[in-house]
Amino acid sequence: MRLKRFREIFGIGLLSLSAVIVVLILCVIIFDITTKGSGVVSWEFLVDFPKEGMTRGGIFPAIIGTIFVTIITTIFSIPLGVSAAIYLSEYAKEGRLTRLIRTSIRNLAGVPSIVYGLFGVVLFVQGLHFGTSVLSAGLTLGLLTLPWIIATSEEALKTVPQSYREGALALGATKWQSIYSNVLPYALPGILTGSILGLSRAAGETAPILFTGVAFFLPKLPGSVFDQFMALPYHLYILSTQHHAIEQVRPLAYGTALVLVALVFMMNLTAIILRYKLRKKF
Repeated sequence: MRLKRFREIFGIGLLSLSAVIVVLILCVIIFDITTKGSGVVSWEFLVDFPKEGMTRGGIFPAIIGTIFVTIITTIFSIPLGVSAAIYLSEYAKEGRLTRLIRTSIRNLAGVPSIVYGLFGVVLFVQGLHFGTSVLSAGLTLGLLTLPWIIATSEEALKTVPQSYREGALALGATKWQSIYSNVLPYALPGILTGSILGLSRAAGETAPILFTGVAFFLPKLPGSVFDQFMALPYHLYILSTQHHAIEQVRPLAYGTALVLVALVFMMNLTAIILRYKLRKKF
């Protein structure tokens, strides 16, 4: 009994220590970015256009470009991903083909983002002749996000008890009616949470948009979805590693990083709030 008790205490202590280490590392990173970037972030920094090769001015086009490409990613990936998850969870018969599809989806979730960027060039930029644009970048990020949304949505659908489906069918509802009225509402918190977390990851990606439409210094807003655009992740990458005056623009890089972290944090916070409210409702 003492040995079992010791193992339990040791296991809990090890897990707690791991969690504390992760939280401390996260706090150090956020503290460093906040202290070095807060002095740069101002209203002018957020709403002004870049000037003089981005050695002066603000990041307004990068913020708007990030929002635009995220909206296109959302429109493309969420309906398609949730629909695929519904088919796999509710309609597809269990068998070798279905298992192969699920395995492929999970493998695609682990493919490096640079591969999606190269595929986006071949398919959207050259194949469909969208050119280097907001549309090409958004669709490429949509492909990157799809496996994540499909996997999380399917798991959310599986958590709904089978009795909910059987009850609706027993009352004469069709299969789709039972899914729409009895399954989706209860799976919605998990679906939305997984989707928003996937989109927040996509909003911070650099490699997929590197070849498909992003530009470093473009002091204007995109006029249409077929124009090039600025984006916070790529902007930060250039300021930190490729700029001709890295030391001069380093404060701007920290300010950009702080804005990007804040944007991702707001998306994750939205997922948490929606999950809480929907769970409370259903």
